[in-house]
Amino acid sequence: MELEGGPLAIILFGSPGSGKGTQAKLLRQCFSIPHISTGDMLREHIQKEDELGRQVRALLKSGMLVPDEIVNRLVECRISQADAANGFLLDGYPRTLQQAGAMRKLLEQRNLAPVVIHLQVDYNKVIARLSGRRVCPVCGTLYSLSSNPPKVEGVCDKEGARLITREDDSESVIRQRLDDYAEQTKPLMDYFEQSGVKTYEINGGDEPPQAIANRICKLITPR
Repeated sequence: MELEGGPLAIILFGSPGSGKGTQAKLLRQCFSIPHISTGDMLREHIQKEDELGRQVRALLKSGMLVPDEIVNRLVECRISQADAANGFLLDGYPRTLQQAGAMRKLLEQRNLAPVVIHLQVDYNKVIARLSGRRVCPVCGTLYSLSSNPPKVEGVCDKEGARLITREDDSESVIRQRLDDYAEQTKPLMDYFEQSGVKTYEINGGDEPPQAIANRICKLITPR
């Protein structure tokens, strides 16, 4: 997707349980641009067990964050690929002010117009969503007891395996994750506002996912 002045970079923010992953898939289809997830890229390197993957695995195992320099380099390489020439959707990046500064330089070099989409969902709704999640330990498919239950209670549709509740989906952990997200995200939102980046706060809790995606598409599609 291109806007006046060049292709568009969509920067997607949302707390755990906000539906960010679902919106990323829907927006990717809407705009025919790649969904670039830093988390997915790091996991891919870990699975490949290449040099970067081994380095990242060691950092995470020791409880350390992946350095900004590594994440910035990954993003720069990915957005330089041909499929990102007409724009892309960034998910999980930037997470720090240093990353935000690096991202801004990358976008300016490519004449890219950034738009920030920040999904807002009431904390109580998020807690209800996440505490009702179940995951297949074999294939990783996520289910929601309220909106996307398995055909057979407690059993994965694909693998037939018994579904489990992830440790980080307990209420106490969810609340801590939400607090951490708010603390982490506020300085980034302030940075975008001060930098004049167009930012949309989207209520992600009161409509079906497709309706939310349609609303976002209308907001940022040039007329």
